Amino acid sequence: MKRDTLLVREAVEEDLGAVLSLYAHLHDADEEDDDRALERAWREILADPRTHLFLLEYEGAPVSTCVLHILPNLTRGTRPYGLVENVVTRREYRNRGFGTALLNHALESAWEEDCYKVMLLTGRNEQNVFRLYEKAGFARGVKEGLIAYPPPPGGL
Repeated sequence: MKRDTLLVREAVEEDLGAVLSLYAHLHDADEEDDDRALERAWREILADPRTHLFLLEYEGAPVSTCVLHILPNLTRGTRPYGLVENVVTRREYRNRGFGTALLNHALESAWEEDCYKVMLLTGRNEQNVFRLYEKAGFARGVKEGLIAYPPPPGGL
């Protein structure tokens, strides 16, 4: 992979199709939503100065993406913390360093915004996924992640 053919940048309005195409490689099946809701969410993401949706392009093609949320904080000297979500690389480009380059960029952005930590959760358990995150600087076993989901429609 030649560095001069790789570009990491923040997504712009015209990138919605490229991001959605990459998200098809994130989950085998995802919840459906209508176009208006997608466009509204897209505009909110792009307008939020503390949300960074990064797009990695290789030879001009979108290959990988992730979102970095910078969250305000009242501890740690009021330094914010970051949350990385929706990390995905097109299947045919995996295990070639693109994910690591993208995550390195996201972490550099978080450190520039004075984050005291960046968190990432994954629902995957394949060892190559953990190697990717560790290679980018994320440590396993430091804290325990817990998730709550809303109750199903109609109550508990």
